[in-house]
Amino acid sequence: MKLRSFVRLVSGAVVLAGLAAVAPRDASADIFISERPDGTLSFTDKPGDTRYDQFIREAAGYYQLPEAFIRAIMKAESDFDPTALSVAGAQGLMQLMPETAAHMLVSDAWDPRENIFGGCRYLRVLANTFNGDLDLTIAAYNAGEGAVIRAGGIPHIAETQDYVVKVKSWYRRYRATADALEASVGSPGAD
Repeated sequence: MKLRSFVRLVSGAVVLAGLAAVAPRDASADIFISERPDGTLSFTDKPGDTRYDQFIREAAGYYQLPEAFIRAIMKAESDFDPTALSVAGAQGLMQLMPETAAHMLVSDAWDPRENIFGGCRYLRVLANTFNGDLDLTIAAYNAGEGAVIRAGGIPHIAETQDYVVKVKSWYRRYRATADALEASVGSPGAD
């Protein structure tokens, strides 16, 4: 572990300990920590990264996909890191392969908005291909639609099977968070 990473880890632990010391005893909430590209830590009680909310909202509306689903894919693919690059060459927030990005009309896969829209465009194509089957859509995003078609379902690839479970878990979590937020904002007396 590099010294810089260790210092950030210890600093984060100290901040969390401090937050725990001043929090009311009956308070219960998850605290999510993320590291920004500049190395600073961000603490929030909401899962995911809110820097991309507007792009996610726009793409969700345009491609008729749930925002929570898009966030789950982004979390699993890049952990909301717009500079993520896989060993296979997948790029950005939605981890688009260069060929896929080109097919989805993405000219700059490093641009967060273009990456999100390209990834959502691809998810819409996959959802249409697999008649809205969530498991097959997720599996195809990871392994490719050809692998899902050849397998006649989720391919017997450990990484893909794990990926489907992971994305669905994040999807449930983000959906529950959104539902709870909507209920608290829309409920009488919530002011």
